[in-house]
Amino acid sequence: MINVIINGINGRMGQIIKENIATQSDFCLVAGTNRQDDLMATIKMKKADVVIDFTVPSAVFSNTKTIINSGARPVIGTTGLTVEQINILSQQCQIKKIGGIIAPNFFLGAVLMIKYAKDASQYFSNAEIVEMHHPYKQDAPSGTAIRTAQKMKIVKQNCSNKQNNSKEENTPLSRNPARGILKNNVPIHSVRLSGFFSQQSVFFGGNGEVLTIRHDGMDRKCMTSGIFIACRKVMALDHLVHGLENIL
Repeated sequence: MINVIINGINGRMGQIIKENIATQSDFCLVAGTNRQDDLMATIKMKKADVVIDFTVPSAVFSNTKTIINSGARPVIGTTGLTVEQINILSQQCQIKKIGGIIAPNFFLGAVLMIKYAKDASQYFSNAEIVEMHHPYKQDAPSGTAIRTAQKMKIVKQNCSNKQNNSKEENTPLSRNPARGILKNNVPIHSVRLSGFFSQQSVFFGGNGEVLTIRHDGMDRKCMTSGIFIACRKVMALDHLVHGLENIL
């Protein structure tokens, strides 16, 4: 049995996890915490194995450090962590020899979208990302969009430049903010608008063709499958993993 604490249990995602965790025969929800609670004391008192964190970007780094220092395994769905912060948390997990995961997206379809975008970026020299979310989403660009761009860049760095002879548009992004914000050489456009929940499209442009990879998240409930997979996987890990795709 895996003892689980939900940090941010009164939030939208926290409530959905609480409702669905009862369907998992190998999980026991031992506590739910919020900002006014002593997270470290609760973890120790309840002997939690895993802490799922869906809180706010301003608190996630501190929360994750507390979880790791307590000896519990972090499953972090809150976005907003910087590369430097993730490196610090990774070092903490190595010292403690415990597993954990930081995932900008727990939608299984979104993870596959990132994988396919990584594969496609080997064959196209031009790409842009458009992500659209509800107006209450606090970060922009989204963690998923940034993660997608990072994975695409990795492939381009590690493969030969097969597109050297192709013509690329000279788009001065630095002089025209309407063209998006550059992340790892990939322009990202963010929309925050009522009517959307979670949508991302990755466009690849070639000679006379466009490839579009798109994911639509319709409901937060869809994320619980990925979250529960992550909770099980971290029990067997001895290090921190960034991205759900790295444990599937």
